[in-house]
Amino acid sequence: MEQTNFNNIVAHPFLKWAGGKSQLLEKFRGMYPPQLTDHKIKNYYEPFLGSGAVFFDVVQKYQIENAFLYDINDELIMTFKVVQKDVDALLQLLHRYQKKYSGLDNEKRKSFFYDERTKYNLNRNKTDYNSYSDKWFARAAQFIFLNKTCYNGLYRVNSKGEFNCPAGEYANPNICDEQNLLAANRVLQIAEIKKADFNNLLNDIKPKSFVYFDPPYRPISKTSSFKAYAKNDFGDDAQKQLASLFKKLDKKGVKVMLSNSDPKNIDASDNFFDELYSGFNIERIPARRIINSNATRRGAINEIVVTNYATKGI
Repeated sequence: MEQTNFNNIVAHPFLKWAGGKSQLLEKFRGMYPPQLTDHKIKNYYEPFLGSGAVFFDVVQKYQIENAFLYDINDELIMTFKVVQKDVDALLQLLHRYQKKYSGLDNEKRKSFFYDERTKYNLNRNKTDYNSYSDKWFARAAQFIFLNKTCYNGLYRVNSKGEFNCPAGEYANPNICDEQNLLAANRVLQIAEIKKADFNNLLNDIKPKSFVYFDPPYRPISKTSSFKAYAKNDFGDDAQKQLASLFKKLDKKGVKVMLSNSDPKNIDASDNFFDELYSGFNIERIPARRIINSNATRRGAINEIVVTNYATKGI
């Protein structure tokens, strides 16, 4: 496949997402496999897509020919596909949201948000997430609107799969970020986007590949958990399954990088990840956790980065 030129394009994540990696990209660039810089890696895989911050960084800075983006979140995958295939139709709808929301006072904004959230949840079971259609456009626009105007951009669902994040308070949220969405559309042309569990990766992997895993983080306290991300719990058994896949990819010669929470922030004797990824390169880097109900706990804590290759360091 001919290399796509992104020299005149600067695309960033168009969604806010819990655990997003935008703040860590500068550190990550010293931790990517050296083969990226040497143009020896042609395929990029991200099985826990989220906001796609690392995807946007990697494909615009290195000569990647193909990207494979997976997630189990129906709404997320649907929205990425609409940005990829029909960004103009999406922009028209987002312009309407921007105009409507901007013209309301704070109380009416909250009322509008909750009305949209109710409609969003009511229509969830009426949406066919398996067949791409123009019916996806309004749902994707609604998803982006709620993401841009909810509290801290936190995507959270209850046990029924209903989005239940409260309204945020923003002076001027950028609901319709036209320039960035157009840039994202261009960059996403090299990507295959699909709803899939991380275990599907083994069937799709190609030679000359780099895989980045950013799973739901293992809770570092009894009150912190990202498991409400998509109705599915991602407990220690899932973390172990992921480690098993990491090792299988390593045996295939694939370059693999994984990030997660560092349990040693709370318990210095917790060696869960050190034991799980024994024999691989483990580094700890500071990250500011934005999404926390207690503002005093939004300071820097360590996260871990595991690689199956030597890094340049941070």
